[in-house]
Amino acid sequence: MSDVPVLRNALKVQRAMHGLTQAALAERIKVSRKSINAIETGNMVPSVVLALKLAATFNVPVETLFQLEPENP
Repeated sequence: MSDVPVLRNALKVQRAMHGLTQAALAERIKVSRKSINAIETGNMVPSVVLALKLAATFNVPVETLFQLEPENP
Protein backbone atom coordinates (compact mmCIF):
# COMPACT_ATOMS: atom_id res chain seq x y z
CA MET A 1 0.00 0.00 0.00
CA SER A 2 1.43 3.36 -0.99
CA ASP A 3 0.88 6.64 0.84
CA VAL A 4 1.99 8.63 -2.19
CA PRO A 5 -0.90 10.73 -3.51
CA VAL A 6 -1.76 10.39 -7.18
CA LEU A 7 -2.23 13.42 -9.39
CA ARG A 8 -4.92 12.92 -12.02
CA ASN A 9 -5.09 15.25 -14.97
CA ALA A 10 -7.43 16.27 -17.75
CA LEU A 11 -4.73 17.72 -19.97
CA LYS A 12 -5.43 15.42 -22.90
CA VAL A 13 -9.14 16.24 -22.76
CA GLN A 14 -8.53 19.99 -22.68
CA ARG A 15 -5.95 19.73 -25.45
CA ALA A 16 -8.40 17.81 -27.65
CA MET A 17 -11.21 20.29 -26.90
CA HIS A 18 -8.94 23.07 -28.17
CA GLY A 19 -7.77 21.14 -31.22
CA LEU A 20 -4.12 21.15 -30.20
CA THR A 21 -1.56 18.45 -30.79
CA GLN A 22 0.99 17.68 -28.12
CA ALA A 23 3.60 19.41 -30.28
CA ALA A 24 1.50 22.56 -30.74
CA LEU A 25 0.78 22.81 -27.01
CA ALA A 26 4.44 22.22 -26.18
CA GLU A 27 5.48 24.99 -28.54
CA ARG A 28 2.98 27.42 -27.00
CA ILE A 29 4.28 26.94 -23.48
CA LYS A 30 7.93 26.39 -24.41
CA VAL A 31 8.42 22.78 -23.28
CA SER A 32 9.13 19.59 -25.19
CA ARG A 33 6.42 17.42 -26.69
CA LYS A 34 7.83 14.61 -24.54
CA SER A 35 7.05 16.65 -21.44
CA ILE A 36 3.42 17.07 -22.51
CA ASN A 37 3.18 13.35 -23.20
CA ALA A 38 4.74 12.49 -19.84
CA ILE A 39 2.26 14.72 -18.00
CA GLU A 40 -0.72 13.28 -19.90
CA THR A 41 0.34 9.71 -19.16
CA GLY A 42 1.05 10.40 -15.49
CA ASN A 43 4.78 9.80 -15.79
CA MET A 44 5.61 13.39 -14.84
CA VAL A 45 4.13 15.78 -12.30
CA PRO A 46 4.34 19.33 -13.63
CA SER A 47 5.89 22.10 -11.59
CA VAL A 48 3.54 24.70 -10.19
CA VAL A 49 4.72 27.16 -12.83
CA LEU A 50 4.08 24.69 -15.65
CA ALA A 51 0.65 23.79 -14.24
CA LEU A 52 -0.25 27.49 -14.13
CA LYS A 53 0.96 28.01 -17.70
CA LEU A 54 -1.17 25.09 -18.89
CA ALA A 55 -4.23 26.37 -17.06
CA ALA A 56 -3.73 29.86 -18.50
CA THR A 57 -3.38 28.42 -22.00
CA PHE A 58 -6.81 26.82 -21.72
CA ASN A 59 -8.26 29.68 -19.63
CA VAL A 60 -9.34 27.29 -16.86
CA PRO A 61 -8.52 26.99 -13.16
CA VAL A 62 -5.61 24.68 -12.33
CA GLU A 63 -8.11 22.42 -10.55
CA THR A 64 -9.82 21.79 -13.88
CA LEU A 65 -6.61 20.27 -15.23
CA PHE A 66 -5.18 18.60 -12.13
CA GLN A 67 -6.84 16.84 -9.21
CA LEU A 68 -5.17 15.14 -6.28
CA GLU A 69 -6.64 11.68 -5.68
CA PRO A 70 -7.65 11.11 -2.08
CA GLU A 71 -5.12 9.15 -0.06
CA ASN A 72 -6.07 5.87 1.60
CA PRO A 73 -7.13 6.41 5.23
